[in-house]
Amino acid sequence: MNARTVLTTTTMVLTLAVAASTQAPQPPRPGGGQQRSPAERAAAAQAEHEKMMAMPRPVDAVDSVWLEELTWLEVRDAMKAGKTTIIIPTGGMEQNGPYLATGKHNYVNRAGCEAIARKLGNALCGPNVAFVPEGNFEPPTGALMYPGSIGVSDATFQALLSDIANSFRVTGFQNVILLGDSGGNQRGMKEVASTLGTKWAGGKTHIYYIADYYDRFNEVVEYAEKTFGWKQVPDGSHDDALITAIIMTVSPDHVRMKQRTAKGLTKTNSIELAPTTKAVEVGKAIVNKRADITVEAIKKAMAGASSQQD
Repeated sequence: MNARTVLTTTTMVLTLAVAASTQAPQPPRPGGGQQRSPAERAAAAQAEHEKMMAMPRPVDAVDSVWLEELTWLEVRDAMKAGKTTIIIPTGGMEQNGPYLATGKHNYVNRAGCEAIARKLGNALCGPNVAFVPEGNFEPPTGALMYPGSIGVSDATFQALLSDIANSFRVTGFQNVILLGDSGGNQRGMKEVASTLGTKWAGGKTHIYYIADYYDRFNEVVEYAEKTFGWKQVPDGSHDDALITAIIMTVSPDHVRMKQRTAKGLTKTNSIELAPTTKAVEVGKAIVNKRADITVEAIKKAMAGASSQQD
């Protein structure tokens, strides 16, 4: 057999093999049956989604406004009932006074966001965003000079907020609210709300940055002074009696009241925090006042956006 014959024979064999492979049935997929086309897979996924979304909730829902505490069925049903506003609270992890847990801002938001959501009546609270700008890394500045603090760059913070907000948009929320308890968070939230507001223009979901939650805290201070006589004299410890009282409504342990009482160190900025029950009552009143201010601001922002759309 000469070289030309060998080459011709080899070519014919390869051609037949390729033809056979293209005509052969697709290998079975796991569980049996043939591989589905992209269109078939998409249709099946849609059918499964519709089935899941129609699933009845097997037990009663819990009474919580916190997304992380709800099952997805409870979230679905809450949204069907009109809770289509979601609040993204931003806090932080930083050095504070000698008695406050590093999650101070997160605990303040725990009290504040719940009060705001319940007053709005149509809102839920997303998980607190604890990772926020806290200073520079090289060299360390701000809170990052102290152990227990966690910081992220402003770019990371904004990217995180954007992804969280977009998650809420694609899962059906109509209003996304950004608010934060720390000064270093404000610029990033404002930027994200502006950027996404432009991108989402004309869509079903709207985003709002509510500066008044942070900026109008001076009104809460004035309220505490007039109502409870809580006029503070700063002691230079990066501590605040009003913030301490707010955190105490979540847990007195987060401000070390038991340990402070044992040492006779129950004052902050000249304000007596003992007995605990009294300070908690003041804290609840402060939370309520701040929530009223914030709810007013949220409703105003939404009304303004609605009038512009009209």
